[in-house]
Amino acid sequence: MADETPKADEPTDAMAQEWAQMAQGGSGGDPIAGAMNDDATSRVLDQAEIDSLIGFGGAADSMPEQSGIRAIVNSALVSYERLPMLEVVFDRLVRLMSTSLRNFTSDNVEVSLDTITSIRFGDYLNSIPLPAILSVFRALEWDNFGLITVDSSLIYSIVDVLLGGRRGTATMRIEGRPYTTIERNLVERMVSVVLEDLSAAFEPLSPVTFSFDRLETNPRFATIARPANAAILVKLRVDMEDRGGRFEILLPYATLEPVRELLLQQFMGEKFGRDTIWETHLANELWSTEVDLQAILDEQTMSLKDVMDFQIGTTIMLNAHPDSIVRLSCGGVPLMRGRMGRVGDHVAIRVVQGLHKQEE
Repeated sequence: MADETPKADEPTDAMAQEWAQMAQGGSGGDPIAGAMNDDATSRVLDQAEIDSLIGFGGAADSMPEQSGIRAIVNSALVSYERLPMLEVVFDRLVRLMSTSLRNFTSDNVEVSLDTITSIRFGDYLNSIPLPAILSVFRALEWDNFGLITVDSSLIYSIVDVLLGGRRGTATMRIEGRPYTTIERNLVERMVSVVLEDLSAAFEPLSPVTFSFDRLETNPRFATIARPANAAILVKLRVDMEDRGGRFEILLPYATLEPVRELLLQQFMGEKFGRDTIWETHLANELWSTEVDLQAILDEQTMSLKDVMDFQIGTTIMLNAHPDSIVRLSCGGVPLMRGRMGRVGDHVAIRVVQGLHKQEE
């Protein structure tokens, strides 16, 4: 009996193994299908696919085009397109800077607007390519701050142009050292020119003065908002023939909050609050508008019980006589006073005087 027990279990073990192979191999026990399912189950995503899923794929310049989980997380950011006047302001800034930087450098300068995007302040600080100079400025009327970032290419180009560097030669960069006092002073002068143009660009919309506050080379010391706060990032490029670089203007939404209503306008003329064409049209229509006037002879205060006791034929005594003054009103608003009379078969009222606000 002991020798027969394993023999009785052999068909059961073989059947279990067959079922396991069929489960792994798919329906029908096809070994090829089973191998394919094994490959699909054991496949591991590479780093590029993981970055694409999360939304970190692509170069730094493609930061506005976010996708994946990162786009879902940042979907709460307010789009700058809800503030249409910003494009008008920064287009005006580009034109002003093209002229002012030409006068500042005595060179042929072209300024172009790359992008206007919304970004969280903390993400922007982490994306700044170093070395760079960060200029903190203050909006006096709005009582808040902004940030201007000048990259190393533009810094060396400005220094080379202002100190008489020859054209046609690439600017010499010395990496791994802090910026000198001369370089910082020259960049500060350029930032002051940009801030004057930025104030002039906002002038038609709202008078504001942007004043230079300080220069920083460490992004940690240029923190002007909370990391999770939303901000407007404007990227501009400055080209001086074969030299140039980029600088960026960052304005937190808290800074733009005092003029948010003005930035919601569709065109600059809305800030005046009036349109002469519609004003004339509305005035013409008002003159032809019909209104209902009510002539009030007298008013009395009665209890609700007396009113409920009214019957057909009940007489109400008024404190008015033929020479009493009648009040004319429209929609319950008193307009003028007059005396009642008759013209032909119609009851008429001759206007005696108009009502002033004090009399109302």
